[in-house]
Amino acid sequence: MDSFFIILMGFFIVIANIIAFVFYRKKKNLYSSAFTILILAVLFGAIGGALAIFTIRDPFAVFYGMQLAYYLMINSVIVFIIAVLATVVKKYNSRNM
Repeated sequence: MDSFFIILMGFFIVIANIIAFVFYRKKKNLYSSAFTILILAVLFGAIGGALAIFTIRDPFAVFYGMQLAYYLMINSVIVFIIAVLATVVKKYNSRNM
């Protein structure tokens, strides 16, 4: 059962990143991609927690959803830091040319 939830966690993380990439290609904005992953962290955390509760039938299974949301929030912070660094590099390169 543990491997099912680990695979499910990886699936949710990959899907969140793919959705954020689609939003990035559509809007050309890394900040909106980071925000999309942040919103999906809440959504996928709730879905993962509900799935764990229905599968395991234990109230403490909701912590699986919280852990999933935590990983997606860390992912969102990483994308936000990359967006800030890309903006800083772009501003630096535009001033030097």
